[in-house]
Formats: sequence, structure tokens, C-alpha cells
Amino acid sequence: MTLTFDQNTYRNLLAEVVPVAIETEEEYERILKVIEELTFKKNRTKEEQVLHKLLVILIEAYETEHYPIEESAPHEILQHIMEASGTRQADLVGIIGSSTVVSEVVSGKRSISQAQAKALSEHFKVSPGLFI
Repeated sequence: MTLTFDQNTYRNLLAEVVPVAIETEEEYERILKVIEELTFKKNRTKEEQVLHKLLVILIEAYETEHYPIEESAPHEILQHIMEASGTRQADLVGIIGSSTVVSEVVSGKRSISQAQAKALSEHFKVSPGLFI
């Protein structure tokens, strides 16, 4: 069953929510609240689905401008994956090199080679691109 789109219903939703380009933290919080309500609402109408998508786009634009995500260095990604998986530096000895090499790679004193990135990706079952 395909839901039909009713423009009058959508207009009423727009009038109720009044979505605008988000310029303030207060507006950001207001739109987040509406998104949360729509996200957890059971049996959303087609109009509510379309409004939800629009509001997510507005939130993403605001967050991109005001909360940029900084790129992580490859060794920081490795540290995070190690922590999340309970891996110790000693566990990587023989996979990417000696204990000295492992220590230097994990601390960021030595960059991760392509061969090491491949070995780490196989060990952790992730993309080698994370380490390059």
C-alpha cells in the first residue's frame, strides 16, 4: 500500500512547525524536538515523513556549520579501535612489527605504512583507508 501525499495536510504541518534555516541554538533545539517526536511516532503519514526529511536536512546544515567534525589522525583511529576491541599493543606485535614499531605507530611517532594498514584492516575487519 502506497501512502498518498496530501498537500493541504503538509501545508498545515508546515504552518504548525514553521521550518526555517536554523540560525540560533534555540531554533536548533526546537527543530531537534520536532524531529525526535516524528522519529519515534508510530505510523507516520507521508506528509510527516516528508517534513521529517526536510527538518533533518536543516539540522545537518546547522551542525555542519556549527559542530564540524575534525578529521582524526590514523594513529588516533587505531587507538580508538584498539580501546573498543580490548586490543593491547602487545597483541599487534608480529602483525605490524616489533614492540618498538607497534609503540611508535600507536603513539603517532611513526606513520602507518600501506602494508601495516592492510594488516590492521585484516586484523580488525575494517577498511585499510582508516589507517592511511
